[in-house]
Amino acid sequence: MRIIYFCLGWVMVALGVVGLVMPLMPGAVFLIVAAWCFARSSPRFEAWLLDHPTLGKPLRDWRAAGAIPRPAKAMACAGMTIGFVVFWYSVDPSMPLAAGVAVLFLACAAYVVSRPAMADQDSSI
Repeated sequence: MRIIYFCLGWVMVALGVVGLVMPLMPGAVFLIVAAWCFARSSPRFEAWLLDHPTLGKPLRDWRAAGAIPRPAKAMACAGMTIGFVVFWYSVDPSMPLAAGVAVLFLACAAYVVSRPAMADQDSSI
């Protein structure tokens, strides 16, 4: 299982880095999963990720308090809104499907907004 967690950790790091530059892809979620995978496979790479100058502080804050920076909350909610609008206009879904997707996005947004925000949070993720 360690090999699987290790490989999955690097896939998540790659997706997280892509998410840092792609507007609608959530980089932080993938990096949180990467840290979780490395905790189960390679303490050395877990420490590297947590001590990283750009990625480390938000991950440490997440572990300590489940904190999400305010700018990241705003971007996440905006991304979900834009994603729903794109879904609505490109797929032309039935009302039950649209309602289901809307409820899912609203539940995710409620979770994100309900998380604490650290006052001195670095918004790099």
